Amino acid sequence: MSDSDDLLAFDVGGANIKAADGLGWTASEPFELWRQPRRLAAALARIAAMRRPRRIIATMTGEIADCFRSRAEGVASIISALRAAADGLDPHAAVGIYLVDGSIVNCDEAVSRPLDAAASNWHAMARLAGRHAASDRALVIDVGSTTTDVLPLFDRRVAPLARDDVGRMATGELVYTGVERTPVAAIVRRLPWRGARRPVASERFAESRDAWLLLGGLEESPDARNTADGGPATRAAAAVRMARMLLADPEDFSPQDALAAAACCADAQGRQVARAVARVAARVGWWPTSVVLSGHGDCLARRACDRLGWKGEFVSLPERLGRDVSRAAPAHALAMIARGILA
Repeated sequence: MSDSDDLLAFDVGGANIKAADGLGWTASEPFELWRQPRRLAAALARIAAMRRPRRIIATMTGEIADCFRSRAEGVASIISALRAAADGLDPHAAVGIYLVDGSIVNCDEAVSRPLDAAASNWHAMARLAGRHAASDRALVIDVGSTTTDVLPLFDRRVAPLARDDVGRMATGELVYTGVERTPVAAIVRRLPWRGARRPVASERFAESRDAWLLLGGLEESPDARNTADGGPATRAAAAVRMARMLLADPEDFSPQDALAAAACCADAQGRQVARAVARVAARVGWWPTSVVLSGHGDCLARRACDRLGWKGEFVSLPERLGRDVSRAAPAHALAMIARGILA
């Protein structure tokens, strides 16, 4: 076993599992935790088997999946799955859990402190972003498939206004919109078509991924089927899904119609994130002189900043670290923290 295989970090979400070793290796796969919580241990074990680590460290957001009655139950269930996955590979493998105060504790302590273990991945990610910040007053905007984090970095260290999901939503630091899984009906109530703005169906016919595929913000992935209709993540299929939002048949919905609808969705998401950025800046009392972009939805982050007329410096983690590492930034950061590479 090489030194690079001794440690693996997981970020266990409600819709995706991400893993990293902190040295450049990452893995990311869809996993609908709310549908199959009992299969989590097997999914974690399958990913861990790629590296067979002696130590596993984890952070999570999946504890709020609606298969759990409470955060405490979710935290305990995810930790149990992590333990089972580790034991199946190596009975002597250690498992640690990252808390929102920046510490890594054993499983028993994490279970006894569920609100500190819940949704702490943003904190690890922000520590990584702080290393790359271009100024002492910066924001990190991390856009994922489901949510966007807007976090102040003061003196290159995370300076959160709140620490739990409820508080972070209130401050603007957590925005429930992302570039893949947000239903179009949750983004807009009307879309342009044939010279008028028409109401959309309150159905999960299309998601934000379709808009960003059509606009080129996301790359096509013909083999990916975690879309609203189970079809491929291609522009052609996205146009069909977007047509359904207006109850239109595909032959009546031109490529130009699809692009106009996608732009309307992107603009609405941009406004939502821009409002959050402005709210966070107002609460901390300063305007950032640089922005660190993280995640795989920098297209949305840039649109929000453009809407604000922001002219400062961007630092792109996808460009600096690679898109795969940036997509798994919390797991990558956590592995770096556990290795002592990241303060």
